[in-house]
Amino acid sequence: MSMDNRKRQAVPSNASNVNWSTLFPGQPARVLIVEALPPWWLETCTMLCDALDNFLSLACNLDGPCRIPLLSLYAISRQQECLLPFVQVRGNLARLRSCVEELRSIPGEGCIRGAAKGGELLRQAVLDSLQQFKQYIRHTSNGTAASNNTFLEVTVVTSQPGQGIVRHLEMGLKDADLVSLKRLLVVQIDSAAEWSQENPSPKAKHSEAEDSLMLGTEVDLQQVENSVLSMEMVLKAWLQEQGGDREQLHLLLPGLLDNSIPVCVKCDMQERLISPALISVNPNLGVKTESIQDFLPITGGTANQSQKPQRLKAIKALRADGVCAGVLYGLPLVIHPTTCWQLDWDEIETNHNLFHALCHTLQSRDMFLLLQVEPTQRSTAGGPGVYSHYVLQPSQSLSLLLKPVVTRELLLPCSLPVSAQEPTPDALQVLQGCVSQLDEEFILNPLSLRSNLYEHLKCRGVLSQSRYPYRQQPAAAHRDQSQPPEGPKSTGRRPSRQPQNQCRQLGTNSKVRATMAPIPSSSSSHFSSSSLGPPPARASRPTLELLLSSSSSRSRSSRAPVPTHREMDDNNDDPVVIE
Repeated sequence: MSMDNRKRQAVPSNASNVNWSTLFPGQPARVLIVEALPPWWLETCTMLCDALDNFLSLACNLDGPCRIPLLSLYAISRQQECLLPFVQVRGNLARLRSCVEELRSIPGEGCIRGAAKGGELLRQAVLDSLQQFKQYIRHTSNGTAASNNTFLEVTVVTSQPGQGIVRHLEMGLKDADLVSLKRLLVVQIDSAAEWSQENPSPKAKHSEAEDSLMLGTEVDLQQVENSVLSMEMVLKAWLQEQGGDREQLHLLLPGLLDNSIPVCVKCDMQERLISPALISVNPNLGVKTESIQDFLPITGGTANQSQKPQRLKAIKALRADGVCAGVLYGLPLVIHPTTCWQLDWDEIETNHNLFHALCHTLQSRDMFLLLQVEPTQRSTAGGPGVYSHYVLQPSQSLSLLLKPVVTRELLLPCSLPVSAQEPTPDALQVLQGCVSQLDEEFILNPLSLRSNLYEHLKCRGVLSQSRYPYRQQPAAAHRDQSQPPEGPKSTGRRPSRQPQNQCRQLGTNSKVRATMAPIPSSSSSHFSSSSLGPPPARASRPTLELLLSSSSSRSRSSRAPVPTHREMDDNNDDPVVIE
């Protein structure tokens, strides 16, 4: 099949859906060029396709900011083939896996007439990817968008000697327009025999060819072993934030005695693992350790049904000094012997003795336990469930500490070489003087650490209360607005809900009929607005003073207009009395 028939369209139909604003800053688009030349392809085909299939299944299902905005795939066999134009990675697993299967179908038998032809095809693939990327950006950005993410990084995978490939590409691309090309990485796959003999560093090394170095482009060579794990780590480096434009962390140390200016150590940060919280799987991949309810297994019963205990199976014993803190994540949980009331006393005592013996054994041998949680149910897609792992640490008290541990799928590449050189005397003297000024503590006491969280929450509560008051309108005022007036004298007061001649018995010897004074709207609004709690179930009423008087005074009082609440407060000697 010719190259023109196998080449896809440069700009896909969903190109306008790329959201460049949700990217990690500085994340470039990716191009993977695989050299599938026989006879080397026969040895590396299965390994490379399996690693690529595993990596894409992870990258397509990651939540959070986009780590790989675009991906394109080329294959170099007897001709150059564009298996995949630039497409989005997230949510596009089916299409990407079909391209991996197409790469796997390239035959590995046969021979070629020389390595020079393969090097020329690699050069053409790099130039073609640059041209397609420019067209893609021009089509999607309209000259304005994606201005901060207009760079491309090309990774070439080959089984030939890497130094020769690097020099051939530098010579062939030195006169090309490489403004969009940020980095060119050549990955050399060594066989098991070559890897054991040379034992090179897996970290990428810069090219040392000075006479043909491409200006503005970083050219690196990386040698890896012919294994799925090694190739996965090369691809997972794409998931890490590609910064470098500015330092990410300033570490401030106390200045020397004769200088009050602190010493600043500028650093960069690197992710050690992919957080399981970014992957939506059911059951959870050991992601939730924020509470005990999150840790317990998911049950299919009702909400009132008690949850079953989680079952952790010890699979290995670990030396305490062999556990790296960088592979542990999440919040720890403290484990202690149960005191469940449903168990009888003999069982509780026996279990307490076993727990005590376990703590003593691990503490005396300085060992940890590696635990595994088997999935309680299969995934909704029909595949096998996921396994989560934990490390159980002993302590001097009668308790254990449980922390999740990362697995192979979520581990990111991290090269931590040990420096064989001693620090310079000047820098060592400065740093030793800075550290010696700090207060030294033998035990870390978290009770002595304050974060001002209480003050922050209180201030935030005051601000939210002023912005969103508890009552927006008094209830009495709302009823005044909804009730129409009953006459010229009823303006400004609420009609009574009770009849005017309601009887109340005040004692065994005397009976009177009392008319309750209505509550004006102004007074009601005053009481309602001054209260701090929720409105009462019934409106409050003034205190009535009922006196027995003569019939003449009763008749005059019955014919007099009903005083307001303010008049009653000002003249307590003349209450309203009606028989």
